[in-house]
Amino acid sequence: MLNSTDVFVIGGGPAGLAAAIAARQQGFRVIVADGARMPIDKPCGEGLMPDGLAALERLGVSVGPENSYPFGGIRFLAAGLAVDAAFPHGASGMGVRRTVLHRLIAERASSLGIDFLWQTPVTGISEDGVHLGSRKVSARWIIGADGGNSRVRRWTGLHAFRERDRRYAFRQHYCVAPWTDRMELHWGTLGEIYVTPVSKDEVCVALISRDPKLRLTEGLQRFPELKARLEGAGVSSAEKGALTATCKLKRVSRGNVALIGDASGTVDAITGEGLCLAFSQAMVLADCLRTGDLARYEHEHRRLALRPFLMARLMLLLDRRPRLQRRTLQAFQKRPDVFKRLLELHVGVLSPLHLALDGLTLGWGLLTA
Repeated sequence: MLNSTDVFVIGGGPAGLAAAIAARQQGFRVIVADGARMPIDKPCGEGLMPDGLAALERLGVSVGPENSYPFGGIRFLAAGLAVDAAFPHGASGMGVRRTVLHRLIAERASSLGIDFLWQTPVTGISEDGVHLGSRKVSARWIIGADGGNSRVRRWTGLHAFRERDRRYAFRQHYCVAPWTDRMELHWGTLGEIYVTPVSKDEVCVALISRDPKLRLTEGLQRFPELKARLEGAGVSSAEKGALTATCKLKRVSRGNVALIGDASGTVDAITGEGLCLAFSQAMVLADCLRTGDLARYEHEHRRLALRPFLMARLMLLLDRRPRLQRRTLQAFQKRPDVFKRLLELHVGVLSPLHLALDGLTLGWGLLTA
C-alpha cells in the first residue's frame, strides 16, 4: 500500500471518482478509498441530462449506446394533461443504470493510474493524512465524497447546514419497452413518479413523496395511466429507497479538506441534477487544488449550486398541489415557449436571470388558464 499521495479521496461513488479523475487530469497522484465493493448502487432516477453528459465527457467518460438509452426531452403529466419539450439544439439525455455508470467512471479512473482501496473504511483524518485503522497515508489534499451522512464533514467541523423538503424516494426497474423518447414526470396528490428509459426493453420508475411508508406498488395505484402501461411487466431489480432533501452547508472546505457531491450539500432529486452538479464541482475543485486556492472553490461551489437550487424550489411548488399542477400544465399548454425556456434553464442553456421574466409570464398564464 502507498504511504503518501497528493490527493486522497474518501468515497468511491460517482462524485468521488469524478473528483479523482479531475485531480489526476491536473497531474496529481490520487488514491480513492471506500468501505464498499464495486459497483456501488444508489436509488436514483438514472437519467443524465445533456449538461451532465457534457460534464462527463470533460472527464473523459463516454456513455455509449450499448450502455444506455437516449431521451430527447422532458414530459410533465398531471390530471389528464401533458406538456413536453425537446432539449435545446437537438441535444439528448441518457438513461443509464447507476451500477453501469459507476463501472464506466471507475474504468476511466483506473486507466489514468488512480489507486483504489475498495472495502477499506477510513477511520479518521488529521492535518497531514488519512487514517485506515492502524495505518496512515500522508496526503497534501483530502476530498470528502462520502455522501449525505458524511463523516469527513463531521470530522472537519463543516456539519453546520440547513435542510428543508426532506422526502423519500423508492426506485425499481420494469421489463417493458420505452413508450416515448421523453423522460416522464407524473405529478400526483401524494408525490411524483419519474419514468426513465434505460435500455430498449427496460425503464426505471422512481417514486418521490413525503411519506416514508409509501412504496411503488401502492403509489402506482394513484397513477392509473402509468399503472396500465406497466401492467404485466416483470421487475428486473429489487425496490431500493433513499432520503432526498435540499441541504445547504455554510462552508465546504477547511484547511486542506474539501467536500464534494452529497457530502457538500444536496438538492432535491426532483431536479435530476445531483450527478451533473458533482461532475461540475469536480472540475472546479481540481483546478482550485492546482492553484492552492480553496477559497475560490467556496465561491464556485455556491455559483454552481444556484441553478439547481432555483429549479428545485420552482418544481417543489407543485408538490402535492393538484389544482396548481393542473393550472400550471394548462398555462404551459397555452404558452409552450415558457416550458421550453424553463427546460433550457434546467440544462444550463439559459441563466437564472431568465427565471424572473418567465416567472411573470407563467404567473399571468396561471391567472388566465
